[in-house]
Amino acid sequence: MTDTFSSRTLHVTTGNRETVHDLTAACVSFLDEVAHGRSGLLNIFTPHATAGLAVIETGAGSDDDLLTALGLLLPSDDRWQHRHGSPGHGRDHVLPAFVPPHATLPVINGRLELGTWQSVTLVDTNRDNPERQVRLSFLG
Repeated sequence: MTDTFSSRTLHVTTGNRETVHDLTAACVSFLDEVAHGRSGLLNIFTPHATAGLAVIETGAGSDDDLLTALGLLLPSDDRWQHRHGSPGHGRDHVLPAFVPPHATLPVINGRLELGTWQSVTLVDTNRDNPERQVRLSFLG
């Protein structure tokens, strides 16, 4: 009998600037190793209070547009009550309400089913925490 559940933690360095980090290749590689042609679900989770996951187009400016939109929606200034860390860091703690720390995606015959221009990304606006973890879990 094959395992129906597999899980792995990715360690991602996001650096000291806001970023949208593409995780798609890591997700595909993980599924190549564990799905063995089975259908199921890929759950992605980041255990951080200041990061989220988004399925968006990357490389054509959409990732920068997302960071710009988040900057307009959640300005990095002193309006936030949560005040430790860099100036404006309180907004990083609000980010997961808009960009959730989880995503569940379909896997069909061992392949991640994304749209033509979709990528799986880690969205990190917290310049104070350059090391992130992302848990990939396949159930199938």
